[in-house]
Amino acid sequence: MYTKDEIFKAVSTVNDPEVGFNLVEMGLIYDATCNEAMEVVVTMTLSTKACPLHQLIVQWVEEAVLKYLEKVELVTIDLVWEPAWNISMATDEVKAKLGGM
Repeated sequence: MYTKDEIFKAVSTVNDPEVGFNLVEMGLIYDATCNEAMEVVVTMTLSTKACPLHQLIVQWVEEAVLKYLEKVELVTIDLVWEPAWNISMATDEVKAKLGGM
């Protein structure tokens, strides 16, 4: 089984194309689990419900988990809207750069 940190590390290879930061830094990844059957569930959100790259970003997260965690059999993306994402969920570096935009 993979740990939450290992899954987050794989997902951190996916960048938000609009701002150039990875999804983990942005605070868009809320949780991740892996069971004994090597099935991963990633709980995440997007910066807005109207995100034009919604489907692509979800696909990129799934592909990153499968690529970097080779034993994974299945990836499920649990896309949630609560709690709603806001800039306070991002790392300090992201807050500093995006806050100045």
